[in-house]
Amino acid sequence: MDAENPLRGSGSGRHTLGVVENLHIDGRAGIDAGLVKRLVATQFPQWSALPVTPVEVDGWDNRTYRLGAEMSARLPTAAGYAPAVDKEHRWLPVLAPSLPVAIPAPLAKGAPGEGYLFSWSIRGWLDGETASVDRIDDLSEFAASVADFLLALQRIDATGGPPAGAHSFYRGVSPAHYDDDTRRSLALLDGRIDTTRALAVWDAALEAAWSGPPVWFHGDFASGNLLVRNGKLAAVIDFGTSGVGDPACDLVIAWTMFSGESRETFRGAVGQDPAMWARARGWALWKALITLAEDIDKDEKRAAGNRRVIDEVLADHDRAN
Repeated sequence: MDAENPLRGSGSGRHTLGVVENLHIDGRAGIDAGLVKRLVATQFPQWSALPVTPVEVDGWDNRTYRLGAEMSARLPTAAGYAPAVDKEHRWLPVLAPSLPVAIPAPLAKGAPGEGYLFSWSIRGWLDGETASVDRIDDLSEFAASVADFLLALQRIDATGGPPAGAHSFYRGVSPAHYDDDTRRSLALLDGRIDTTRALAVWDAALEAAWSGPPVWFHGDFASGNLLVRNGKLAAVIDFGTSGVGDPACDLVIAWTMFSGESRETFRGAVGQDPAMWARARGWALWKALITLAEDIDKDEKRAAGNRRVIDEVLADHDRAN
C-alpha cells in the first residue's frame, strides 16, 4: 500500500514577514511522538499498537510522524494551518482519480485532544524521494510531466471547491494581496538588487488581471512537494494551500526548479497566456523578495538561491516585454 511521504522540507518553507502576523503558533516543541501515540490510542485504538516515529526531515506547517509501515500522522503546528485538515480530507479523494500521479490519501481525521488544539490527519504513506535535479533522469521530460499534472488539476470540475482565501494563504487570488509585503521588501533591498526592474515586474503582475473561470490550483507547487521514483515524477504532496481560483501561483516552479531547456519545455507544455505568466512572475518575485529581505545577512545559501530566482524572473520579464 502506498501512502503519504512526509514533508521532507516543505516546498513553501517558512511563511515570512507579514504573512504570519495573524497565526497563533502552538509551540512546535509540544508536538512529539508521545503526543501522537496518545492521540492515536484514544481516537483510533485499532492502530494503537503501531510504532510512531518522527520522519527524517519535517516540514514547517505540519509535524509528520510515521505510523507503522503504511501510514503517517500529520499535525498542524499553528491555527493558520489547521483549516487544511478538513479541506484536504474533503477534497483529496475527489481530486485523486483525475490526476496522473498519486496524491495523499486521507484515511482518518483526528480531533483535538491530549492538550493538542487542532484537528489532525492520518494519511497513507507515499514512497518516493523529494524531487531534486540529481534525482531526475531527464529534467525536460520531468518538466513535461509536471505540466501534465497541473493541466489535469485545472481540468477537474471546480464546482463547490474552496475559493481562494485565508485557508490558501491567498494563493489563487491576485498577487496584489501581498503588495504591501512586496513593496516593503523592495525598500529594504534597495541598493542590493535592481529594485527598478523588480518594481516593473511587480507592477506588470498587478496589471495582468485574472479573467478566466476559477480552476483548481495546488498553491505550493515546488520541488519539496514533488516525489520521484526511478528518476520520474511519482507523487505530489501537501495540498494545504490548494483551492479554486487563479492557477498562476503554480507556475512559479518555472524559475525555482527549471532553467534553460527544461524551463522552455515546461512553458510550452503548460501553455497559458502572457497575462498568466506575468502574474506568475509576480508570485515568484514576491516570495523571493520577502525571503531575501529576511535572510540576506543571515543565510548566504538561501540568499544566493533567492537572488538567482529574482535575476531570472527579471530577465524573463525583459524578454517578454
